[in-house]
Amino acid sequence: MSPSEAFPQQAPDPAAPGDLVRVLLADDQPLLLQGIATILDAQPDLAVVGTASSGQEAVEMADRLRPDVICMDIEMPGVDGIEATAQVRGTGTAEVIMLTTFNREDYLLRALQAGASGFLLKTASPEQLAEGIRTVAAGEALLAPEVTRSLIRRAVSSGDLSSVPSSVPDGDGADDLGGRKSRTGAAPDPLSEREVEVLSLAARGLSNAEIGGQLFIGAETVKTHMSRVLAKLHLRNRVEAVAYAYQHRIVTPDADPA
Repeated sequence: MSPSEAFPQQAPDPAAPGDLVRVLLADDQPLLLQGIATILDAQPDLAVVGTASSGQEAVEMADRLRPDVICMDIEMPGVDGIEATAQVRGTGTAEVIMLTTFNREDYLLRALQAGASGFLLKTASPEQLAEGIRTVAAGEALLAPEVTRSLIRRAVSSGDLSSVPSSVPDGDGADDLGGRKSRTGAAPDPLSEREVEVLSLAARGLSNAEIGGQLFIGAETVKTHMSRVLAKLHLRNRVEAVAYAYQHRIVTPDADPA
């Protein structure tokens, strides 16, 4: 039995609010697929609804199964994970987390441009993977701390924030300023102590839920603070805010994740 045959293939009814987060896995390594599926199915709020062994199969299964989140490998035969992500995002509503062995900036930038909502390394712990799926399912963007530091080092060393992608999905737009242009030259407004705390933790790769846990506030409150940070700094999205935090030494490139 192939990995893609191990799960029901019938199209489900649309999920109602409060249902399980439905996850599709795409990777060309069967043992890895089985291991990840076992980990996720042990979570009470996550359910693996299918597995694909190629990018093309992932696109077809996404259309048929309508998952909430797809965990997508990059290097797969035929259609790779990045092209598959672009196809999925162009025709469907599933959020995509790139799950890869390779901490390569070109992969990261291409994945974000294709519409991926998250980028995790396969060295992530089971807890980090499960929380990452919940994060993108909730409409937030997610970058692994290792990936964030690598990307920001490049932006900081070049002194050019234009090397940071501005196309990272922002979910429901709570962290997005729509038509506001970043780097307009307008002087930033001072941040409050709490806003600095939120920005610092975001720059270390924490999700809104994780930031809330650190600061003992709700995730919605964190979203509100992030929106104010973006407005005050005249930035477009969360990733530009992270770049700003490193460039202005609110955190340093070598800082460990919180």
